[in-house]
Amino acid sequence: MRKRRGDKPFAVMVGSLAAARRHAEVSRAEADLLSDPARPIVLLRRRAGSGLSPLVAPCNPDVGLLLPYTPLHTLLFGLSDDEPGPDALVMTSGNLSGEPIVTDDAAAIENLAPLVDGWLRHDRDIHVPCDDSVCRVVDGEVLPIRRSRGYVPLPLPLPRPVPATLAVGADLKNTSCVAENGYAWMSQHVGDLDDLRSLDTMGRNAVRLGTLTGVEPELLISDRHPGYRSVRWARDHRAGRRLRTVQHHHAHICSVMAENGVDGAIPVIGIAFDGTGYGADGAVWGGEVLLADYAGFRRFAHLAYVPLPGGDAAVERPYRMALAHLWAAGLPWDEDLPPVAACPAGELAVLRRQLLTGFGCVRTSSMGRLFDAVSALAGVRQHADYEAQAAIELEGVSRGESGAPHYRFQLRPSTDAVDATGTADAGRLADPGPVIRDVVRDLRSGAATGLIGARFHAAVVDLAVQCAERAHQETGLTVVALTGGVFQNALLLGELCVALRRSGFTVLRHRRVPPNDGGLALGQVLAGTSRADSPDEQLTELTERTVPCALPYRAGFCGCSRPTTP
Repeated sequence: MRKRRGDKPFAVMVGSLAAARRHAEVSRAEADLLSDPARPIVLLRRRAGSGLSPLVAPCNPDVGLLLPYTPLHTLLFGLSDDEPGPDALVMTSGNLSGEPIVTDDAAAIENLAPLVDGWLRHDRDIHVPCDDSVCRVVDGEVLPIRRSRGYVPLPLPLPRPVPATLAVGADLKNTSCVAENGYAWMSQHVGDLDDLRSLDTMGRNAVRLGTLTGVEPELLISDRHPGYRSVRWARDHRAGRRLRTVQHHHAHICSVMAENGVDGAIPVIGIAFDGTGYGADGAVWGGEVLLADYAGFRRFAHLAYVPLPGGDAAVERPYRMALAHLWAAGLPWDEDLPPVAACPAGELAVLRRQLLTGFGCVRTSSMGRLFDAVSALAGVRQHADYEAQAAIELEGVSRGESGAPHYRFQLRPSTDAVDATGTADAGRLADPGPVIRDVVRDLRSGAATGLIGARFHAAVVDLAVQCAERAHQETGLTVVALTGGVFQNALLLGELCVALRRSGFTVLRHRRVPPNDGGLALGQVLAGTSRADSPDEQLTELTERTVPCALPYRAGFCGCSRPTTP
């Protein structure tokens, strides 16, 4: 309550691996990750009978554990076996939720007084605030969730040399990145840029990275969202330098390509599932299948658009997204459905009017918002205290359940698809309407919440495999890149990797940078340095670019007249 975190989980520090095993199920790979010199927080399956308070991570089957990484931590857990310390300590950063970490003694006394009972000071100043890193193990390999302390500012090798560049990332889970020649250096996790102090921290990080690495950026790269604070910062600090913009989901795919050492000579089938990204047609994208290399992309398939009523309000109240999906599927808002019951009568009337008129609604193809909708429909979560809470809890109840027979999306031709220039191009539309109808049917038949969730996860896996197979049939491409915040979901990522490999695909996934927006800046570097400036971008206007086709696989592949090769 003091931190204003709601149900957002806390990290827990334990003194040893033995203590970690008392509270969670720890595999060999997870034990190695806990013991790694970087000492990240590792998300683990909570052990039944653990003495940890359920309030540490409410409604969540996982717990984030970490081992001591400073001498002070070691002292806290006891000087010796004869003087044992506590079994576990709840650890959290010194700030209000959503605000930057306080690093100055005077500021701490002023800003943290309502939160804490005391201060332990030191005569060494804190020059760089740095959050703990967060990881999990999926399919036997590390999946970063937050890349910060212990990993930053270690360099990342690039698959191709680049000019001196600064990429400013996104507005959520912000990190920036400087790069030159064959290496990139990413900043520590800043967080969401909805606070002026966070924006200032981002700017200082960008300058500090240049100082640490000796890189003097001659090129700035940002997202294309016209309202992003990071975009505005890049424009305000351009100082005569070139500025380029990169579409959000294209940057995601370039990020996973780059960390896997892909040179980009051959495009990949990129599957980018997340919550929000500014689309080339002005809609909110988030359920995208792009055929992409570093220089461009074609939108091969996407989730069908549904109205997003009230913008961020729908993120904080998943029942709104469920109502929008019911509306799009042609299903009535019956009172026996959990999201209908959760919505106040007055708000229900306003939402109905919004959806009828389109007032206050934008179109979205977001897979993250679809997870929210199914979570609300299944009765798992109607209000979210932190980002992706509804989806996280849906994943938790779905583990260990058999999803067969699973639901199925309807995949059909669409005229909505666009390429990197914003030009219309024939693509595929994945209609979630049949899935929503099946969820409602199972709910009314008394199916267990976990079974509904498992069937939905299986349907998303099936959709991704279908799209990859159709893309392969048309283009011959055999490499699939998985990225976006939805792939923090261990159940989804693990099952999809297995299914794609079974179908003969090579799978690229994140192991060194997060799949969420925390890894976006790396992709911006590769995408933004792989093409020439357009006149509009030299003037820093946020307009769509026109570039030669980057997908030379067969004549007529994207309708352009560029010479192609077999």
